[in-house]
Amino acid sequence: MTGTAPTVYDTPYSWYRLAVCVVLGSLGGIGMWSPVIIMPALQADFGVSRGAVAFASTATLLGFAGGGIVMGWLTDRFGAMVPVLLGSATMAAGFALASLAPDVWTFSLIQGVAIAMFGSSATFAPLMADVSRWFDRRRGIATALCASGNYFAGALWPPLMQPFLDEFGWRQTYLGIAIACAATMLPLALLLRRRPVAPSVPSVRDGRLSLDVPRPLLTFLLATAALMCCVAMAMPQVHLVAYCTDLGFGAARGAEMLSVMLAIGILSRMLFGFVADRIGGLANLLLGSFLQMASLALYLFFDGLASLYIVSALFGLVQGGIVPSYALVVREYFPAAEAGTRVGIVLMASLAGMGLGGWLAGAIFDLSGSYSAAFLNGVVWNAGNVAIVLWLLGRRRAAPATA
Repeated sequence: MTGTAPTVYDTPYSWYRLAVCVVLGSLGGIGMWSPVIIMPALQADFGVSRGAVAFASTATLLGFAGGGIVMGWLTDRFGAMVPVLLGSATMAAGFALASLAPDVWTFSLIQGVAIAMFGSSATFAPLMADVSRWFDRRRGIATALCASGNYFAGALWPPLMQPFLDEFGWRQTYLGIAIACAATMLPLALLLRRRPVAPSVPSVRDGRLSLDVPRPLLTFLLATAALMCCVAMAMPQVHLVAYCTDLGFGAARGAEMLSVMLAIGILSRMLFGFVADRIGGLANLLLGSFLQMASLALYLFFDGLASLYIVSALFGLVQGGIVPSYALVVREYFPAAEAGTRVGIVLMASLAGMGLGGWLAGAIFDLSGSYSAAFLNGVVWNAGNVAIVLWLLGRRRAAPATA
């Protein structure tokens, strides 16, 4: 009798595993945020343009994106522990190597390949896919909390790193990060040894709704929407420290502002997670995308110190739930066995969008001498994202009843 087997959904162990994943995401997320935090220091050390140092962030995000697919596939095949162990060791080695980089291009290569692709990427999409297989009724909030590990990293690491950057420089700071990650992440990865088993009861979400869209096309459209919204998302997240420096407020104020944005983004992800459990991933995605577009447009009209704190906090509040919504949409409309790979593909596109958006903003700044055109560029890309999600919502229908 299969009906007597215990289900894996929403158990105390599910919440314990989620807590481990949040801590790992908070530690591993430094691999994505570190080049943003040290951007002014890199530019001064290597004597290159803003676009050149922005490329270091682009390389990081592109590597992070490509690595998400590989690590997601490994998660589907071997469970979460294997990619997280591999990523933790590789990321620590990458930070140590990057501290010795002789120029910005070598630094960018190490950031993109060692720190991001085969390192930090293991602590984002694979963990979100893994957590989604341990929850059902609370899948929205659980996935959002797991994704918040990346924002915890963005909120905690900038103020932690800044005193070391001021005192010792970015190279010694990178070496210290290498040691810290190796000492903490490798033991934590071993706690993910257990793998999910098939539940005894079907998920209440599986088959609840369907989209009148072929699966290959749905994957492509979700990936395209993710890329477009994250081109917009990258503008303030990647360039806020540099923007504040240009306005005369200093890098420290920019780092504080970024920390505020990402700290409130954690609250945003929890709020949108609760909402997603009630309205579904696709409607939640539309809500977050539209509000992000509106808040991004505010940067065109406000550039005072106090107003930038307020706008950045608002931006963090409304955009935090977008990326977890893509993972929820994948879990609602694709089989659970494909979760790691499909989430990896869609989030690869979102991170590619972050990389493209960071580079575009830097290039537009170099051409125009200000960030106004860069903010407007982000609003236009965001509008394309909203259009795709609206079309997908129009194709949604109730799944046919089954015997």
